[in-house]
Amino acid sequence: MIKFIKRLLLLVIIAIIAVAGVFIYQGYQLYEEAINETSISEKIEEIKNEKTNYIEYENLPEDYINAIVAVEDRRFFEHNGVDIISIARAIIKDIQTMSLAEGGSTITQQLAKNTYFTQRKELTRKIAEVFMAFEYEKACTKEEILELYVNTIYFGDGYYCVYDAAQGYFEKEPKDMNLYESTLLAGIPNAPSVYAPTKNPELAKQRQAQVLSKMVKYKYLTQEEADKILSEDMFK
Repeated sequence: MIKFIKRLLLLVIIAIIAVAGVFIYQGYQLYEEAINETSISEKIEEIKNEKTNYIEYENLPEDYINAIVAVEDRRFFEHNGVDIISIARAIIKDIQTMSLAEGGSTITQQLAKNTYFTQRKELTRKIAEVFMAFEYEKACTKEEILELYVNTIYFGDGYYCVYDAAQGYFEKEPKDMNLYESTLLAGIPNAPSVYAPTKNPELAKQRQAQVLSKMVKYKYLTQEEADKILSEDMFK
């Protein structure tokens, strides 16, 4: 009986490895097709040429950068494009819920998705993202990746880059955003149709509270500073 169970487990493991191998191969093919069609350098040039309001890293407030990293990818400056810890945590949650609700994607992976792949939550596409994330990390500095990221994400209300969002929501350039505005804006891309402050101000405020909580947890702010921000009125 014990031998039978061991053989069965071995067959299950082999089957899992075989299925994983198929998905990895398909993901690599998707990545290879994308990178052969448009190289990273060509893609960066394309983004910069298409965005009339492209903002460089040095014109982003430090508070905004800290807020993004805290809420989206706290180990961003440490990993090489993929955060194994976050992926493992996401896989466990996905297995528990029998879905692909948890992505575990880094900022670099999100950049790869936004610039090369569709938004559909498919395993093959997520594997392709990993390969593309490695390409971005080889070609760019962390600062350049963050710069590209904020210039290619959606902020709701028709704003497809940080400059347009800052202008649209606050009538300011990104460099002039204060801590309140920076933390509010950092929370929107997670679900733009839900957290756009002009659509759902209360939900936007709740999301901002999550951003501030993460910033306190990772030592970017004190609890007192976070509480002060939460006490402010929307768009004050």
